[in-house]
Amino acid sequence: MALLRSVTPYVPGTYAKRRPEAGEMVSRFVHEWESRRRKLAQQKGASLQIPPCICFSRKIGVGALEIADLLGRKLRLHVADREILERMTGETGLDKETVQFFDEIYPGKTVELSAMIFGEKSFVMGDYMRSLVGAVLALAATESTIFVGRGTHLILPRDRVLAVRLICSDEFRIRRLAALLKVSEAEASATLAKIDREQRAFFKKAFGKKDASPYEFDMVINCDHINSPSLAADLVSRAFRKKFAADLTHG
Repeated sequence: MALLRSVTPYVPGTYAKRRPEAGEMVSRFVHEWESRRRKLAQQKGASLQIPPCICFSRKIGVGALEIADLLGRKLRLHVADREILERMTGETGLDKETVQFFDEIYPGKTVELSAMIFGEKSFVMGDYMRSLVGAVLALAATESTIFVGRGTHLILPRDRVLAVRLICSDEFRIRRLAALLKVSEAEASATLAKIDREQRAFFKKAFGKKDASPYEFDMVINCDHINSPSLAADLVSRAFRKKFAADLTHG
């Protein structure tokens, strides 16, 4: 009889460096969005231009958040990870107001956007996904933002996004997670297997996709070979500055 491997709890996005508290970051994001929304509401007929954003897609454990944080410091941009998006969709009350706001500025645009993303499912889309779409749009409309996970590259207008896919071997993820959590590689492997199942289920339910196609992205970085987070951040920074040179020059 096969022995059951223990599953060690792991919060995606966790790594050794201490980050600002998610609650504090969400409060700041909400405050900035509310200020932005009030200004737009006062400008009748004003168009809402979404500034250039960066969206990371990854398999859990590759080290995306560490790269995003380095990139954020380099470009002086906020980083919105899975935990921040979860808090914004579940705790702040931002979601319903934001969806309503976008409906008022662009009548039918949120329905059009959700139809583009989810097809016929958009009309039975759950509250969570409507909240997620609202939170992502609110953050992106406020200022250039670096997003990590949750399929944000599929939500935002494609021409306003540098979409980056981070990949690596399972062995790379297992070794990294084992070292991070100080557990055996067998435990790390079991933990990642569980997280992978959850991630696949989310992607299937939310976007009707089994996995992320490489054709969805501007860049695909293999962290087995580009194994320095600093180097990966440098590559993405250069691509972002080149792709959106006109916006950044006149921004």
